[in-house]
Amino acid sequence: MNARIERLKAAMFANPREISLERALLYTVSHQQTEGEPTILRRAKATAHILDHVEISIRADELIAGNRTVKPRAGIVSPEMDPYWLLKELEQFPTRPQDRFEISNEDKQIYREQLFPYWEKRSMKDFINEQMTDEVKTAVKTQIFSINQTDKGQGHIIIDYPRLLKNGLGQLVGEMRSLTAQHPDNAFYQAALLLLEASQRHILRYSALAQEMSFACSDALRREELANIAEISRTIATERPRGFYQACQLFWYMNIILQYESNASSLSLGRFDQYMLPFYQTSLQQGEEPQFLQELLESLWIKCNDIVLLRSTSSARYFAGFPTGYTILLGGLTETGRSAVNPLSFLCLDAYQNTQLPQPNLGVRVNELIDRPFLLKTAETIRIGTGIPQIFNDEVVVPAFLNRGVSLEDARDYSVVGCVELSIPGKTYGLHDIAMFNLLKVMEIVLLENEGNANLSYDDLLEQIRHKICHYVKLMAQGSNICDIGHRDWAPVPLLSSFISDCLHNGKDITEGGARYNFSGVQGIGIANLSDSLHALKGIVFDQQRLSFDELIATLKANFATPEGEQIRARLINRFEKYGNDIDVVDNISADLLRFYCKEVETYRNPRGGQFTPGSYTVSAHVPLGAVVGATPDGRYAGEQLADGGLSPMLGQDTQGPTAVLKSVSKLDNYLLSNGTLLNVKFTPSTLEGQSGLNKLADFLGAFTKLKLQHIQFNVVNAETLRAAQAKPQDYAGLVVRVAGYSAFFVELSKEIQDDIIRRTAHQL
Repeated sequence: MNARIERLKAAMFANPREISLERALLYTVSHQQTEGEPTILRRAKATAHILDHVEISIRADELIAGNRTVKPRAGIVSPEMDPYWLLKELEQFPTRPQDRFEISNEDKQIYREQLFPYWEKRSMKDFINEQMTDEVKTAVKTQIFSINQTDKGQGHIIIDYPRLLKNGLGQLVGEMRSLTAQHPDNAFYQAALLLLEASQRHILRYSALAQEMSFACSDALRREELANIAEISRTIATERPRGFYQACQLFWYMNIILQYESNASSLSLGRFDQYMLPFYQTSLQQGEEPQFLQELLESLWIKCNDIVLLRSTSSARYFAGFPTGYTILLGGLTETGRSAVNPLSFLCLDAYQNTQLPQPNLGVRVNELIDRPFLLKTAETIRIGTGIPQIFNDEVVVPAFLNRGVSLEDARDYSVVGCVELSIPGKTYGLHDIAMFNLLKVMEIVLLENEGNANLSYDDLLEQIRHKICHYVKLMAQGSNICDIGHRDWAPVPLLSSFISDCLHNGKDITEGGARYNFSGVQGIGIANLSDSLHALKGIVFDQQRLSFDELIATLKANFATPEGEQIRARLINRFEKYGNDIDVVDNISADLLRFYCKEVETYRNPRGGQFTPGSYTVSAHVPLGAVVGATPDGRYAGEQLADGGLSPMLGQDTQGPTAVLKSVSKLDNYLLSNGTLLNVKFTPSTLEGQSGLNKLADFLGAFTKLKLQHIQFNVVNAETLRAAQAKPQDYAGLVVRVAGYSAFFVELSKEIQDDIIRRTAHQL
């Protein structure tokens, strides 16, 4: 990392995070002037107004221009989605347990007196609340499942970056003008054209600013850099980029612009090493220095950390640590099924090794064709200990997409949005994070309903759990579809939609069903605890008959605080096998019930004509979802967290080593989990030392590939280091760890999430 990159990195985190109301105020001003017009045009005009009037800046040392806010890492708000939680939490932002922000007294007053009064009863949240049935509301309130994305624009999508970069904005504007002329009554085309033209003007604003700053700059080198930014910005406002610098700059401008449109999470970045390779090669051929191109890339990586999401306190517990979702996958397969690893794949990892920040959330696609040097480079990067890159298995994901009706060529082009959610770049609107389903809560409900049932059998219990899963999956689908309609009617995204295949052909926004692939992704959480609990319950009640069913229920209701409670708990933990140790009798319970859940989810459709697709990952939701479940037969105390990750074993229960964990997870039907899965593995740093350590990790990844698991990620850190960071956070400000499908600064996490990471089993190879 050179001196410039060190300075950029330091400046990014030099000041506390603040809340900016600028987007909200500009959006509101426009919205007040467009009463009676179609929603999609009102949205477009409001976004255009932001692009034309928002304050812009080019910070010291920057080579890549474009900032969502003048101050780094500021959170923006979208009261048009949900004004209520903001009002409720105005006084809590600086002191809340997770994801803290500063906000001035002046801005609090502006929000209370200007923004909230206008948006009250005008928001998307009002519509969703009005439509939700009492039964769905009750299930959400008790956290049997959650409905997400009700307070911001829907993201979790990848635009068609090749379309943007190969054509340039000028050509895209021309195409949209033609479509608008052919279909003068189509509001979607009108809105998309309005925003493409506004994007051009926004970029030209940066060109003018850079030019002005260059004239006033006394440092010759910086003056030249600013003049270059001005020229590049002026060029790419109308022409397609010619080299790597121009492509990176247009890429970043569009990311900032799309943030203004929706304020959405996880507008992910797709297969960066594939679509950027031609531009990188062009720059090398033109004689540009490789060191400078790497500096550009590292500058871009730092820029990715400037976007942080302002979430409610409740949402921050589920998505702790500002997971922006700037996810990139490297390597993988070409359209014809060959290895897609290229020189830029290596450079992306090199650049990350120098920056070592939570974003971008890099991942590597592995397959049986992957070459050893790139696998070792991947292992080398994992060994740093930040949890990046995460690993995805083409041998599972490609068939999983084929099972969903995706073409072979599109399936081979898959990437990831958000954390681990699988998507086809530029072709999918998948609502990938629309709901989370608490499988363990469902079991708890069934157990309590059977208290006093003298005729209960284990098979009856399983059948009731299956029936209850069906009942609540139906309600989850109903709630998700109401949210889906809310986004369609209140929050279309015409600019983003113009970069999603088939929207232009269909003349529809993504929220209206314009995309080629239209999924709704929901995740089942708690499968490890569910199987451990059922196996122990079957053993102690039905097989060994050491306790009656009612005696066990009474012990659980007392949270093991009975005369024999702790003895019973010890037996439940120690005398019955646990998922994650390659033991069929318990692993098969996980496999059967997770498959049942997946097949039930598959039966539902969304308003865009697409299918619901299951996944299994938690983000950080295993903590709050565990908080609402009482003591369970796996020996878990009431309120204790669930197993992290989604497919990970419960804390401390994976005692047979990491390969046994892989074999347990391999017994699940990973092909069905096409919305994504997550497996956390923690290694001690010592086990990966030296070349032998790298080789062991590479071999482990090879075993992961052959066993047909979908996803894996790693923390490589000592618990002692993490405890020291808890005690003296000021000394560990840059410590990055893996939380769920993303990494975050350890000291920015709440203590409950920190404790979870500390307690994960540390394996050796």
